[in-house]
Amino acid sequence: MTDRVAVPVPPKGPGFPEFVSLIAMMMALNALAIDAMLPALPAIGTALGVVTENSRQWVITAYLLGFGVAQIIYGPLADRYGRKPVLMVGLSLYILFGVLAAFAPTFETLILARIGSGIGAAALRVLAVSIVRDRYSGRTMARVMSLSFLVFLGVPILAPTLGQLILNVAPWPWIFGVLALAGGAFMVWAAIRLPETLHREDRLPIRVDRIAAAFREALTNRRSMGYTLAMTAMTGGLFGFINSSQQIFFDVFDEPDLFTTFFGVMAGGVAVASLLNAKLVEQLGSRLISHTALMGFIAMGLIHSAVTLTGHETIWTFAVLQGLTMFCFGLIAGNFGSMAMEAMGHIAGTASSAQGFISTTAGSTLGFLIGQQFNGSVAPLALGVTVCGFLALAAVLFAEQGQLFRARNPVQPPAT
Repeated sequence: MTDRVAVPVPPKGPGFPEFVSLIAMMMALNALAIDAMLPALPAIGTALGVVTENSRQWVITAYLLGFGVAQIIYGPLADRYGRKPVLMVGLSLYILFGVLAAFAPTFETLILARIGSGIGAAALRVLAVSIVRDRYSGRTMARVMSLSFLVFLGVPILAPTLGQLILNVAPWPWIFGVLALAGGAFMVWAAIRLPETLHREDRLPIRVDRIAAAFREALTNRRSMGYTLAMTAMTGGLFGFINSSQQIFFDVFDEPDLFTTFFGVMAGGVAVASLLNAKLVEQLGSRLISHTALMGFIAMGLIHSAVTLTGHETIWTFAVLQGLTMFCFGLIAGNFGSMAMEAMGHIAGTASSAQGFISTTAGSTLGFLIGQQFNGSVAPLALGVTVCGFLALAAVLFAEQGQLFRARNPVQPPAT
């Protein structure tokens, strides 16, 4: 009998491009749920009897609060039961509450549904970071996160336009219905193509002492906490912009028809920056890129504040300066996230949930406070973004013990 020649069996699961696409779609579902209904806020307010315009911002903030708070739960669950089962639960909640939002009879019901949608989407955020950390580390992780953030932060280019297109042919509840359908489509894709990335021998039991120790490690590690706080401040600036943008175009510039176009152009700066970061991060390092971009973010905030406070604000200065600010944000977000996770590989799920809980909950609250200061001018947003930039700088200085612009990160091999 002749010996058979062994034929190599290709590894199961998606290759690198599909893996990045899966992670990006997890992030995109969250971004769509934040931005797609921005053009519909006036219609929602009219239909559900919302008297105060600033109160409509709760449609955004309620989702973000549910999204932020629930992350603290998913991390330990993902470390115990694996990534995929927890992902399926989160997607189920996302779909269920999306349908409830579409049929909400009152504003209070809509807000509760938005909180529920955020709770479901929290699994996507925690698991996206955890799954990437299961497979990669160091600069390769930063590259994957940056490519994924290209979609997550680029989705706002299309999300308000998608919402407007839906409004052109159907009433506003269909925006939430489309989100539920998108969640269902991704659920099928992930069920078929996404493998379990947490090895059975690496699963951790749910014990109060172990979870407390993991959270304590994530929250007391100088670099993890420093960059988490920096990302919190940056998130506050981003959510301040999202909360205020619709009212700025409708009320300050009286250009509601230009809202989706200009919003897309400004958000496009984030997408371009994320793609550029993905190309440069392995050569230059996360710190050099993100620290330089943070200086640019602060500079743009200061210039924008000066322009609007001296009465020189126009729709064009707003678009250019806010677009450059978002470009800087795109060079920062993925790098800050990956640096916060650098030393957290052994507790990736728990660390990701702790970091996400802080950055999203506190960041959305900060963004809501900025949005609530809207007074018919751009000044509250410009000043709020500037303050967020300085807060982020203070946190980075804490994380790096006063050292900025280090050109290179330690090279780390991919996690096996």
